[in-house]
Amino acid sequence: MIIAARAIHSSKAYIYVRTEYPLAVKRLEIAISQATDLGLLGDDILGSGFNLHIEIYQGAGAFVCGEETALMRSIEGKRGMPRPRPPFPAHKGLWEKPTILNNVETYANVPQIILNGGAWYASVGTETSKGTKVFALSGDVNNIGLVEVPMGTPLRTIVYDIGGGIPKKRKLKAVQLGGPSGGCIPVQEIDTPVDFEAIVKAGAIMGSGGAIVMDEKTCMVDMARFFMDFVQDESCGKCTPCREGTRRQLQILERICEGKGEAADIQILKDLAEVIRGASLCGLGQTGPNPVLSTLRYFMDEYQAHILEKRCPAKRCVALLEFEVNPEICTKCGACFRACPSEAITWKKKEVARIDKEKCIECMTCFEKCKFNAID
Repeated sequence: MIIAARAIHSSKAYIYVRTEYPLAVKRLEIAISQATDLGLLGDDILGSGFNLHIEIYQGAGAFVCGEETALMRSIEGKRGMPRPRPPFPAHKGLWEKPTILNNVETYANVPQIILNGGAWYASVGTETSKGTKVFALSGDVNNIGLVEVPMGTPLRTIVYDIGGGIPKKRKLKAVQLGGPSGGCIPVQEIDTPVDFEAIVKAGAIMGSGGAIVMDEKTCMVDMARFFMDFVQDESCGKCTPCREGTRRQLQILERICEGKGEAADIQILKDLAEVIRGASLCGLGQTGPNPVLSTLRYFMDEYQAHILEKRCPAKRCVALLEFEVNPEICTKCGACFRACPSEAITWKKKEVARIDKEKCIECMTCFEKCKFNAID
């Protein structure tokens, strides 16, 4: 940041951090204090006559403030809402002054490029996507955390070699890349290299590097509903396509998960997605429909099962389930009986368990606890 500020002759810089990240804020405060003590921040840095002061601004957690113009409005003390461009921030940005905005990941590469040269940096990654990428690996994977890999690394390497594979000996189903407004990449595309072009071609985005691993027990329709619920909730409401379109998509997905979907819903979801993507003001709306479009692309069979057969193949949508113990599979272990919070299961030693449907609250606990898939 000091190098960037020096390059554009700026004397003020901000680091925008969600207030939910107190450890990050604490470490940044320490780093700024250390740099100031060393004479690398403040007035007359190293006797050069150049001044720079860095301020940490803690955002309230609005997802839309990841968009640069909304972020600037937030720092100014206004509601974080995007504005049309032009004017671009480089001409009129924070406090109506020329401003550059970059992710910390970008700034972190600058010293290494200066020290080692552009050719060294370009030697890492692919022909069109240089350097490395940091991913926040989470979900149904053994090793969760931050991982940094060269651009072009296959998704399989991240999930299995670095992530340690899927727990409980389950199978991989998909990986959500790019955060809530990213897209699902299915297991058949697991060898996709993680670079900007290949990820977009597969129906996702690189985004800030979120990678959520999902196993075979994940319902992709419900997952699309979950992400759309987040996107709709985080929409600032300024533009109609995003505000109303994401709400309508969420309503349709909720109906489908409740077994009330209709055949026409598929085309309506696609039509809404195109309008939202093409007419929304900022990146939140422009990428918001990605989870819906990517799951429709790769998991159409699950949508059809929900709509036409009123069935959830992954057994996650509670409204489409009736809980019964399969006597041919039940090992009579009593695990479901001990776990049931509503005492809806009757069981005696060496006997098959039974579920009282009147007492059953459809909480999925028995389904999760049974190691032998005996709960239908």
